[in-house]
Amino acid sequence: MPTLEFKGKQHIYAHHLTVPYRPLVANPGKSLTVIRSGFSPDSPADIEKNYCSNNEPDDNLIIHGDNLHALKALLPRYAGRVKCIYIDPPYNTGSQAWVFNDKVNSPLMQAWLKGKNPIDGEDLERHDKWLCMLWPRLHLLRELLADDGVIFVSIDDHEQWRLLGLMEEIFGEQNFIATLSFVQNLGAYAGKWLSEVTEYIQVFAKDSEAVHFAPIRTDEYPETEWEQDDIGPYREGSELLKRGEGAARADRPNMHFPVFVGIDGAIHLERITPGDSEIVPMQRDGTEGRWMWSRERLADNLTEVIAKKKRDGSYTLVTKMRPNLGDSFAKKPKTLWYKPEYSTPTGTNIVKTVFGGQRAFDFAKSPYLVTDLLRFANVGPNDIILDSFAGSGTTAHAVLALNQADGGNRKFILVECEDYADTITAERVRRVINGVPGARDKVLQAGLGGSFTYCTLGAPIAVEGMLTGAELPEWSALAAYLLHTASGIAAAGELTPLDDNGLFYETDTAAWYLLYQPEIDWLRSPAAVLTEAQAQRIYAAGKAAYVFAADKYLGQRTLTDLNITFCQLPYELHRRGWS
Repeated sequence: MPTLEFKGKQHIYAHHLTVPYRPLVANPGKSLTVIRSGFSPDSPADIEKNYCSNNEPDDNLIIHGDNLHALKALLPRYAGRVKCIYIDPPYNTGSQAWVFNDKVNSPLMQAWLKGKNPIDGEDLERHDKWLCMLWPRLHLLRELLADDGVIFVSIDDHEQWRLLGLMEEIFGEQNFIATLSFVQNLGAYAGKWLSEVTEYIQVFAKDSEAVHFAPIRTDEYPETEWEQDDIGPYREGSELLKRGEGAARADRPNMHFPVFVGIDGAIHLERITPGDSEIVPMQRDGTEGRWMWSRERLADNLTEVIAKKKRDGSYTLVTKMRPNLGDSFAKKPKTLWYKPEYSTPTGTNIVKTVFGGQRAFDFAKSPYLVTDLLRFANVGPNDIILDSFAGSGTTAHAVLALNQADGGNRKFILVECEDYADTITAERVRRVINGVPGARDKVLQAGLGGSFTYCTLGAPIAVEGMLTGAELPEWSALAAYLLHTASGIAAAGELTPLDDNGLFYETDTAAWYLLYQPEIDWLRSPAAVLTEAQAQRIYAAGKAAYVFAADKYLGQRTLTDLNITFCQLPYELHRRGWS
C-alpha cells in the first residue's frame, strides 16, 4: 500500500511509544457530582440521591492537559474499550495559528520547529507539522478504540486528502468506511472561487469486519412524503418492476407472475375476492416484463411492499424505505449529510444559548451532528465515547442528550489543552447537566442530568523520580500502569489491594501483585520486600503470579518452583508480553 511521506515523519514515527505515562489527578472543586436534573441543594433527600464520589473511576471525564499525554494516561484503563471517537482537530487553514508543542527528542526535529513558533499561513511547512502533530495521536486513539469501534475525524479541504492517507496508513486501507460530506452552512461565503458550504468527516473502523452501523435518516424530505403503518414510519422506495437490460419476461420467466391488490390495499399472490385488482409486470412499450423479486421472496416480504396507484388507475409495486429501523429494507444514510440542524451556525447558537447569550465559542460543531454520528456508529447504552479535541464540549452535550432520550448510561471522555477547558468546555457541560433557563428545548431547559470528574495530568512515572523518591505515583495509578504496560490489559474501575499480599488484578489463570506505598522510607524498609511466607500464600492461590516489589528474600529457583515471576521496582516498568 502506498504511504504518505512528509518532513519529520522519521522523527515522529514511534513518538507515541516514548510519551511518558502521567496519571490522571481528579480536581473535586471543578468536578460535577450532580447525577440527575432537578437537584436542590436545600433538600437532604436530593443530596443523598444526587451526589456521588468525585473519585468515581468510571465517571464521565473532562481532562485539562496536552491531549497526547492525556491519551497515554487513558491507556491503562481504557485501551480497547472506547466504542466511538469523534475529533475535530485544527483544520490548518493558516488563518488561525496553532503551536506544535510535542517534545520530540530529536535535535533535527527541534531545529526544524524553531522553538515551537505558532504555525500559520506564512509557514510554508505547516502541512508537514500538522501531520507530525496528528500522527502519534491517531496511533494512541487507535489503541484506545474497541475492536468494533469507529473513529470520526472532521476536516475541510485544506488537509482532507492528507488526513485520508494518514489514516489509511495507521488504521489500514481495509478499515476505511467512508468520507462523509455534511452541509455545515448553506449561507457560507468563504472560498476564493466557490462558497465552501460543506466539510468532511473521515470514517474508519478498528476492524471493518467487526463493526456494525445503524441506519439513520441524515437528510430531509417533505413530511408529506411520509406515511405510517402498524410497524412504523415509511417512505416509498424503489419500483419492483425491473427496468433496462434483462427486463423482459423472456430473460427471467419465473419472475413474471401476477400480484393482486384487495380493496383495502392489501397485497396477495392469489386472488382473494372477485374485486381484487391484478398487477402484471409490463414495460412502458406494452411488452411483458418481470419483477425484481422472485415469487418466493415476495411471499416472504409482502408487508414491505406498497401497491401504488398510478394516474391511469393501474397499480405498480414499490418497496418501503424505513430510515429508523434496522431491517433489510432500512434506508442507508448517504455520504452527503444534510439537515438544517447540522449546521455550524446551529452549533454556535446553541453554545450562545447555553452561556446566556454570550458568544463564548465560534464555529462550534452542532450536537445534532454528533448525536447522529453516534447513532450511526451503533453506540450502545453503556458504551464509551472519546473526544480529544473537545473545544466547546459538543461531544459531551450529544452524549448526555442521547442518555436523556433513551435512559442510557453512555460515558464521555473529553480532553482539552487550552486554558478554557474549565471556563468553556467544562462549564458548558455543567450548564447542560443542570439546565439552561433560556433554552427553547424544554428538555435542555430542565437539564440533561449526569456528572463528570474534572482531571489534570500528574507528574510522569519515571524511573529517575522513583529512585530518588522525588516523584512517587499513587498506588492505584502505578498498579494500572504496570498492569497495562506488562500485559496490555486495561482495567476498568479503580484498582485497590484485594488482600494483604498486594493482589490487585487476576484472570482465570494469572494474578498480579504489587507491594508498594508512595513513601521512599517505606520502599526502603523490609515491608517492601517479598518474603517466603507471602510467596507461599501467593502460590497457594494456584495461578501464575507476577509480583512487583522493591526486592525479594527468595532465590530464582524457589520463585520458579512457586510459579512466580518477580519484577523489581522501579526497573521493570516495561512491557513483557505476559497474559
